[in-house]
Amino acid sequence: MQPILEHIQRALGDNAGLALGYFLLAVLSSQVVLLAYSSAARLSHERRQRRLDHERLETLVRAAKYRYKEAQEVIQGWNGYRKFTVRQKTGECEDVFSFYMVPHDRKPLPPFKPGQYLTFGLDIPGRDKTVVRCYSLSDSPTRPDCYRVTIKREKAPPDKPGVPHGVASSFFSDHVKEGDLLNVKAPTGHFFLDMTKNTPICLLGGGVGLTPMLSMAKAVAESGSPREVWLFFGCRNGAEHMLREDLNRLRGFDNIRVVVCYSRPGKADVKGEDYDREGRVTIEVLKEILPSNNYEFFMCGNGAFMKALNDGLEAWGVPEKDIHYEAFGPATVKKKAAPTAPTVTTGPACKVIFAKSGKEVEWNPAQSNLLDFALEQGLRIESGCRAGSCGVCSVAIKSGTVDYIKAPDAAPEGGSCLTCICRPKGDLVLDA
Repeated sequence: MQPILEHIQRALGDNAGLALGYFLLAVLSSQVVLLAYSSAARLSHERRQRRLDHERLETLVRAAKYRYKEAQEVIQGWNGYRKFTVRQKTGECEDVFSFYMVPHDRKPLPPFKPGQYLTFGLDIPGRDKTVVRCYSLSDSPTRPDCYRVTIKREKAPPDKPGVPHGVASSFFSDHVKEGDLLNVKAPTGHFFLDMTKNTPICLLGGGVGLTPMLSMAKAVAESGSPREVWLFFGCRNGAEHMLREDLNRLRGFDNIRVVVCYSRPGKADVKGEDYDREGRVTIEVLKEILPSNNYEFFMCGNGAFMKALNDGLEAWGVPEKDIHYEAFGPATVKKKAAPTAPTVTTGPACKVIFAKSGKEVEWNPAQSNLLDFALEQGLRIESGCRAGSCGVCSVAIKSGTVDYIKAPDAAPEGGSCLTCICRPKGDLVLDA
């Protein structure tokens, strides 16, 4: 190498040798820079990988904790009714009260999944049998000392002044007081937030339908999860703004955004302080505020609220598997039936006979269950959870058989069916 350099230097002169030296120095420097860049990139990748591994580990730890809680539910749960003492009754807003309840036997409380509900067996004066009702748990499942439900007195519709107010909700509002004992079944329900996942969620609550949404949002906040959460709450005005302090506390979490909508703000309601937007919670509001439609959507409210949002979300391209809802009483969401090829029937139409009412009606296959079918005929069948859990809608079968849309949580009495989750297999006679 040296003789070659000397030969080049003699041929080109001293200046050329100096230029060659600079060239070699530049080559060496570039190699050093490339080596440094490569090392920095490798270190950055390793740091990023360690961060991802740490986040995965945190997710696994959280999942393990919730799996443990689920196991505790089985261990600490109870069958049938258990006595609970009303420790505290708090007025939230107009006609809305929260009830904090502790077990009368002072034994531990099982955890529950955010979004689940309690079933109450109420002995109401003037009623010849127990009134059964279901109410969502409205607090975080991490609270070990008590359960909280938030109940709104259901008033008669304005256009039907002769209809009585809600029996159970009026009983809670007017008669249940601190120190009273209530019969309560263990938390249950298939509408809940899976806390082992990290997918972003959007929670939609209309009126008292806020209660399960609040439980879900508080569960995420108190778990320390970075999961993205949007919570939309709609009510008429400040007089109906329930659980205000809980919602305001959620605003302190970076990953949780709360949007309160007043459909008819009062004169004393201040935008930016009491509420965020004027108007209802609609699909147009969601499209305007949400960064995309890539969320799991959970909603609870009256029938019109959920029907409008469900149809809007489906039209927006949200997959049906990502739309979850809770419905009590008459509130429900009727899914559009998938188009099918026409079929040819060779036998007589299926008939449903309501023996007590003296009605004989041809079954409508478009109906999702016998309960909705009966209500459509103007018949009254008591119902609660509408999910096959509480047993309130049980009706005796006098003849015929039924198909269950989903397996009931608890089998009904022999010879009976849970009308909220079954359909007739053929001609059917019900004792209703």
